[in-house]
Amino acid sequence: MKLASLLVGLLCASALFVPAQDDGGAAVKSKIVALEKAWNQAYKLGDRHALDGILDDQIVLISDDGSVQSKAEFLASIKKTNSSSGSQDQQVAPESISVHLYGNTAIATGVFRAKGVQGGKPYVRRERFVDTWVNKGGTWVCVATNATPVLH
Repeated sequence: MKLASLLVGLLCASALFVPAQDDGGAAVKSKIVALEKAWNQAYKLGDRHALDGILDDQIVLISDDGSVQSKAEFLASIKKTNSSSGSQDQQVAPESISVHLYGNTAIATGVFRAKGVQGGKPYVRRERFVDTWVNKGGTWVCVATNATPVLH
């Protein structure tokens, strides 16, 4: 009888933790979506300081042309892209974002749209992305990103 009571008690106690885990997953997913949107906004504004806080120092960035950049190279290209080359993103916005959690790692996938002017000519570009986020010491940072043009 005591064993049955203990088992029922443990079952009821464990049920109390299930909603907390679901809420925690939802909260983390919301945080990653917010970070993705902050990244897009910082990129649009050329805010290298904000990007520096979002991206891990050892991030692997694979551009839509297949080239690989370090964090320093990427941040330097932001300054160049938004000033000296005559290119200016006027809008960078996600069309869709999905987040999958794996412990202290989150994978964000989706499509973003960029509108702007380059060389005096307007452009609209859509790209599918995969971003890998890791929780390091309580802070989520992006450790890898890849973007592929959506051509259809």
